[in-house]
Amino acid sequence: MTSTPMSNIQLDFEAWLAIAALVTGIFWALEKWRWAPRRADGDKANWAVDFAHSFFPVLLAVLILRAFVIEPFRIPSRSMVPTLLVGDFILVNKFDYGLRLPVTHTKILDIGEPERGDVVVFRYPRDPSTDYIKRVIGLPGDTIAYRNNRLYVNGTLVPTRQIGLRVDKNNPLQSVARVKREQLPDAPEHSILNVIDRPGKQQSEVQVKPGHYFVMGDNRDNSSDSRVWGQVPEENLIGRAFMTWLSIDFSDFGIRWSRLGRSIE
Repeated sequence: MTSTPMSNIQLDFEAWLAIAALVTGIFWALEKWRWAPRRADGDKANWAVDFAHSFFPVLLAVLILRAFVIEPFRIPSRSMVPTLLVGDFILVNKFDYGLRLPVTHTKILDIGEPERGDVVVFRYPRDPSTDYIKRVIGLPGDTIAYRNNRLYVNGTLVPTRQIGLRVDKNNPLQSVARVKREQLPDAPEHSILNVIDRPGKQQSEVQVKPGHYFVMGDNRDNSSDSRVWGQVPEENLIGRAFMTWLSIDFSDFGIRWSRLGRSIE
């Protein structure tokens, strides 16, 4: 079961960035309004003011960009194969689902909501300090079921078509999976995997609660998702993954050039 959390390019980076912007902003304001003594030639006493004067605008711009517009993440697990590979570095649009304050994540502007089929990054409901990435399968009010490796949305079987086979060379059992194209209702077609001769995780019929989303990994038999730990509350959403900007195969540290700049379907 693939349940490794996503790697956000941060160790509470957002909090540290906000603190740094606040501290340098205070020194910048002191200097701006002449509340701090200006440094004379050769005087190093006010180095903090000079540092803040130089770096506060940069820190503030990075904080605003990262908190409200785009945030980078790294994919560490196979739960979204074949859409996303281990070693993909992706960009997440944080604007689509509303503006939230940094650190507290309080929504201050409601812009839009996830659509069925979106690949979303969210804070794991059981541990909000951990970020996960999955695909939105069910919207609030939808009825979802997953039986015998087949997905049902609102009582209707979601159509799929097999387009090939995939061998997992990193698996000592050399497992073989069917590569399929899946067509969710009112959503673009996307690829999924079903491992041959594996029953997979099943889901009896469940209704998505108001203000929640049912999510699943595209690697259906190797994903810990809403079938295991439940639905994602709206307030846990971070944003929509939209592009792979870098991809590294860590087995040989080679760059997967064909994946650079690829849109996430």
